[in-house]
Amino acid sequence: MHIEGHSTIFGSVLSYITLRLLGEGLEDGDDVAVAGGRKWILDHGGAVGIPSWGKFWLTVLGVYEWDGCNPIPPEFWLLPNFSPIHPGKMMCYARLVYMPMSYLYGKRFVGPITGLIQSLRREIYTEPYHDINWNRARNTCAKEDLYYPHPFMQDMLWGFLHNFAEPILKRWPFSKLRGKALGIAIEHVHYEDMNSRYLCIGCTEKVLCLLACWVDDPNSEAYKRHLARIPDYFWVAEDGMKMQTFGSQTWDAAFAVQAILSANISEDYGPTLKKAHSFVKASQVRENPPGDYRKMYRHTSKGAWTFSTRDHGWQVSDCTSEGMKAALLLSQMPQELVGDKIETERLYDAVNVVLSLQSDGGGFPAWEPKRAYRWLEKLNPTELFEDTLIERDYVECTSSAIQGLQLFKKLHPGHRQKEIETCIARAKQYIENTQESDGSWSGSWGICYTYGTWFAVEGLVACGVNYRSSPSLQKACKFLLSKQLHDGGWGESYLSSSNKVYTNLDGNRSNLVQTSWALLSLINAGQGNIDPLPIHRGIRLLINSQMEDGDFPQQEITGVFMKSCTLNYSSYRNIFPMWALGEYRRRLLQAQSI
Repeated sequence: MHIEGHSTIFGSVLSYITLRLLGEGLEDGDDVAVAGGRKWILDHGGAVGIPSWGKFWLTVLGVYEWDGCNPIPPEFWLLPNFSPIHPGKMMCYARLVYMPMSYLYGKRFVGPITGLIQSLRREIYTEPYHDINWNRARNTCAKEDLYYPHPFMQDMLWGFLHNFAEPILKRWPFSKLRGKALGIAIEHVHYEDMNSRYLCIGCTEKVLCLLACWVDDPNSEAYKRHLARIPDYFWVAEDGMKMQTFGSQTWDAAFAVQAILSANISEDYGPTLKKAHSFVKASQVRENPPGDYRKMYRHTSKGAWTFSTRDHGWQVSDCTSEGMKAALLLSQMPQELVGDKIETERLYDAVNVVLSLQSDGGGFPAWEPKRAYRWLEKLNPTELFEDTLIERDYVECTSSAIQGLQLFKKLHPGHRQKEIETCIARAKQYIENTQESDGSWSGSWGICYTYGTWFAVEGLVACGVNYRSSPSLQKACKFLLSKQLHDGGWGESYLSSSNKVYTNLDGNRSNLVQTSWALLSLINAGQGNIDPLPIHRGIRLLINSQMEDGDFPQQEITGVFMKSCTLNYSSYRNIFPMWALGEYRRRLLQAQSI
């Protein structure tokens, strides 16, 4: 699944096939990757053990059979909107994965069976291809890949759909339903494509929608537009080019602005801040999705900031809040230094988006309001991930919303003031209610407990609470201090997120980004007024780790979502150490000098 994890059938089979598609041959004596990869795959049961997303891709390629896949019937789009299992109630990320998948499944599309495909059929299985029991293979998943086992009722559902519903839907007159369902599915594909300027919400959906458009019409304008935006996903890293999961331009820019401002060096970095300010203003979404967007299961987006760029189009609660916060902070600076400030009406639009996303319990989801019942998650078919099917509330999103709204209220008092104050009070209560018994918070988008705790502390402090009056902050500081390592830093493994318990990195190594999160939490919570020594120790580690050119080293992965899928934020290694050093200098050193 990722470079720090253990080997999986999913990663090995897809990587092996990719090498073969790129021209690596079986007979190349020096090709250790192909020979070693094939041996590992066969030693671990062969490609029948690949999880369901892998089964889908192998089938489309022609090296697996649709009969070996659990159904992805497009007829789900024909269900009435009030149905609890209607796709429109799914979390958008899952919905937009299974939407083109259901179209391709309904079409039973398979690519050309070339000589290479026939050879691959012989290479990745432990038995002859035509002897494989595809019905049994539907629910076969290698132990190395199985993170979220299917509940029994889910296997019963897939068995019913596979053995009874699917044969009926292939026959007239029920086949007419399939034709209608395929039309609705591809309509949704085209709508999402146009609304995201053919970027789609992420790379998985991007390639699926591209393929669906090609199958629908290989000469279509939609397919050509898809091709034109593939380069948006290319990322050149220190170790070569790859395809990124998302773009994080807005997210990174908002944090970078706050880090620079925290260091109190804005006069020296005016050109940088001016360009960042221009980007932040240009990246705000200026309109709602076209047409009857609620019919297409979309939410208000006018005034939002996305995770990446304006073209992406998808509102995100914390990205909107952090984008608004960056715009507000820069609006307080001299215009000759950072450029013209954002129009007030556009800030009103951003506030409208944030307020519209709050849940009944006070927390904030990421993309859209929660629409589904919690039990729907039991139907998660991925095996690889957890928390994939329904939208839920996150401490990170809730904290960002509090911070953005508080700053807006301070600078623009009077606009929806009562609503904003009520929203903040409910959000604060949500954060306090979700604190773990050990004093931490579990983050869902960064490696788990240091990330979640940093966000939670920032949110509570933005509400005006302080260390002496807040048991939550006291517990949070106690938790963080208990995890500080001998060198003064903190280092949390990605296993914290998947195993749901705080886990140090191997060898009790420190990670500079997580150290920075912990330091920011302690500084803002007021630990410096109680005992600043742990903060001094952590800051010393940051200073001593900086390289000669000013960079900080790239270390372990610090992002995650769906509990087991890691995300690498390469800019974090500079943003957060600088931010922590800036806060330390401003809050502790200057206070001591006074």
